[in-house]
Amino acid sequence: MNRHPDLPIDGRPAPARAVQDVGQLLDTGRFGTMQRFVVLLAALSIVMDGFDGQMIGFAIPAIIKEWGIARSAFAPAVAAGLVGMGIGSACGGLFADRFGRRWAVIGSVALFGFATASIGLAHDVATIALLRFIAGLGIGGALPSSTTMTAEFTPARLRTVAVTATIVCVPLGGMLAGLFASQVLPAYGWRALFFVGGALGVGLAAMLWLALPESPRFLARRPERWPELERLLRRMGLAVSAGAGYEDAAERTSGSRAGFGALFADGRARDTVAIWCAFFMSLLAIYSAFSWLPTMLSAQGLNVGMASGGLTAYNMGGVLGALGCSLAFNRYGSRLPLLLACLGAAASAFALLAVDAASNPALFIAGLGVHGMFANAVQSTMYALCAFVYPTQVRATGTASALAFGRLGAILSAFAGAMVITAGGAAGYMSLLGGAMLLALVALTAVRKHMPRPGRDA
Repeated sequence: MNRHPDLPIDGRPAPARAVQDVGQLLDTGRFGTMQRFVVLLAALSIVMDGFDGQMIGFAIPAIIKEWGIARSAFAPAVAAGLVGMGIGSACGGLFADRFGRRWAVIGSVALFGFATASIGLAHDVATIALLRFIAGLGIGGALPSSTTMTAEFTPARLRTVAVTATIVCVPLGGMLAGLFASQVLPAYGWRALFFVGGALGVGLAAMLWLALPESPRFLARRPERWPELERLLRRMGLAVSAGAGYEDAAERTSGSRAGFGALFADGRARDTVAIWCAFFMSLLAIYSAFSWLPTMLSAQGLNVGMASGGLTAYNMGGVLGALGCSLAFNRYGSRLPLLLACLGAAASAFALLAVDAASNPALFIAGLGVHGMFANAVQSTMYALCAFVYPTQVRATGTASALAFGRLGAILSAFAGAMVITAGGAAGYMSLLGGAMLLALVALTAVRKHMPRPGRDA
């Protein structure tokens, strides 16, 4: 049986120990080599998340051609992966808050790595659907756990940029997947995409197991792990007292209630619902692109390389937009940049209604890059908003619940994307993307606790 560190063996009261505020140490401390290394590991897990998660979008046109099946027959397989992501997002956050961020990240990456590699052995859509569901559990769990890890290792002055730089690795991973697919698909076929992508994920999980530490804020809530916390803080170059006790004062002052119900307590109900709706609409738009953009361009007569290039341009724009929006957060807070990005995403989608993809593919693909820049700017930076809205004890749960609700929009995209491409072609598809971002604008307007401008109170 483990003894509490403040109770000596003979049962007499122990001398009062100094108590250090871990939150204060992290928020105001240096951003040293150890912290940068942890953020890099979290970012790599999201790169692989985006790489493996978007691979199906590049593979669908090749699988449809090889197996001679209809476009609509693949919708359940796409939806199965997104259902898995939704469940993984919800369970991953709860797991991370209860058992630690470290094991949530490692387990998520290992799961989607093994499942993705196994897709390369599939011989029917049902098998792909099952394996995509399993991979989705890991892909969904990695995002909230990794972003929470980044937020809790980064000083407050750099947190928005660090969290956004982590999330922007989703479109970065997708962009790398597109470049990889353009080379591998013509030469080796779609199975090689999944073999290599899955193997890279498994290898990264092994590296995380060896190198990734637990979050200091998580350790501070467990007195039996304070010696481990002390060693970690020293490795981070932070000043600690030997044998000290630890607390997270921000967690204490924000209220002790934890769990799902805390998302609606202490005046957070309106913001929780509004953030959920914003995630729903933005993920409806983004996963309509991730899953169906190459297929839509192929339906317009573009070859496989050009079709893959459309999604690559979308992701490349997303990387630039997300980083730019995070820098704008540091100057203007979160409200103005998010609302302007929503407007830009909607306007760019509707502007493409006037461009014919078949006769002017270069302009259409460039327009997709602009749309991806604005759409991903919204989605990527909303994780930083979640980290601001929710206190430590429910931060992973709050982020995960928003992402899980958003995955319902992604699941809808599996069917809506195939439907609008069949019924309305490129015009119907771009109208879907633009309309979704307009509704995300409405939801983000309703959020009350936006991040303030620097120097102003929230």
